[in-house]
Amino acid sequence: MASAPTVSRAAWLGLALAIGVLALAMAVPWATEWAVHVRSFPPLHAEWDPRRGPGTLPAVLLAALGVWQAGRLAATLSWGRLLVVAYAGGLAWMLALAYVDGQDGVGEVLEHPYEYLRTARETDDFPATLREYVDRIPFAAGDRRWPPHLAGHPPGALAVFVVLARVGLGGGWAAGFVVTLLAASAAVAVLVTLRTLGAEPAARRAAPFLVLGPAAVWQCVSADGMFAAVAAWGMAALAVAAVRRSWLLAVLAGLLLGYCVMMSYGLALLGLLAVAVLVAARSWFPLVPAVLAALAVVLAFAALGFVWWEALPVVHERYWDGVQRNRPSSYWWWGNLGALVASAGPVVGAGLAAAVARVREHGERVALLLVGGGAAMVLAADASRMSQAEVERIWLPFVPWLLVGTAFLPERWRRPALALQVVAALVLQHLLFTGW
Repeated sequence: MASAPTVSRAAWLGLALAIGVLALAMAVPWATEWAVHVRSFPPLHAEWDPRRGPGTLPAVLLAALGVWQAGRLAATLSWGRLLVVAYAGGLAWMLALAYVDGQDGVGEVLEHPYEYLRTARETDDFPATLREYVDRIPFAAGDRRWPPHLAGHPPGALAVFVVLARVGLGGGWAAGFVVTLLAASAAVAVLVTLRTLGAEPAARRAAPFLVLGPAAVWQCVSADGMFAAVAAWGMAALAVAAVRRSWLLAVLAGLLLGYCVMMSYGLALLGLLAVAVLVAARSWFPLVPAVLAALAVVLAFAALGFVWWEALPVVHERYWDGVQRNRPSSYWWWGNLGALVASAGPVVGAGLAAAVARVREHGERVALLLVGGGAAMVLAADASRMSQAEVERIWLPFVPWLLVGTAFLPERWRRPALALQVVAALVLQHLLFTGW
């Protein structure tokens, strides 16, 4: 068993590396005038914009309350009450940060022409949209080509916003609020996954960091926050299916994870985390029904006209025909990790390092496997070169699993580490306009 001083030294090293990567990712383009082609504050898709607003005071109060009480509540509340408090606290934190920009903080981003919502409101024949979807991805499609977010994603996300528009929730604020309601549940799903797999103590230790942190800056205003929630509940269903040997929940897990693949090409990497969940459960029972259910989702879209495996190479061409051809890989392969630190918070480095220091402790194998699955997804995505810039939102489905590593932090680290996380979130939201 790793000693407390060993884990603490590892955590300090991880924290220093995380802050160092972020600092270098910010400083190098500025100092060298290196054009990395992402707004004015690389590695973030952001601009310098100091401000305060209606959400400032609530956000500061929530941050202080969280640092003061979150650890105690996570340790002492009954499990059901902990889940309720985690959801309510996360929702309040996201909305408070968003409302630094007033009501526009929730709805303005989704109204941007690059986003899904305008197209969703204009879509009156979704099957016809699916049949022409791939043809409208390339730059060569001219005036018919999709906006960047539609072109860069399968149509599953658009389908969600089409439904919202049809039921009267197609305005920016209404759709943004729905996205936020879903995004706030991601932390709950991760906690459920951990407890189901027999790691309730780790879940309780990680809970404050899953709820409060800089990721909330993007979760409230980005569809990727919704993707993160669907992915997390897919993993929770998979874990329960493995433990209870439930065919029904295995199918549900497959449907959720299959739909993730239809919302973002990069979420095919969830397969790595799914394997980690099954290994942690010591059960492969859900594998076949879950895979078949996931394939059913993909094939259903194919039958309606959108063939995922035909679209992917076209997306790759559109990606490299656009601004990506000007984004140097020599910067972004590590600049992406700087953006990850900004999104997950600097304590993600400390948590990962502490997990590595305790990797041989079999009693913590569940949390270690989930952290490892999260890290494997990030590394695979980064190596693919299909995530150059703008990853502070793209990493959102992976971030909660990395933050499970905070369960390994020494006790005396926990309150200062949470304080660092919430301060990082407040600074980001009040000094930068992030654009998502």
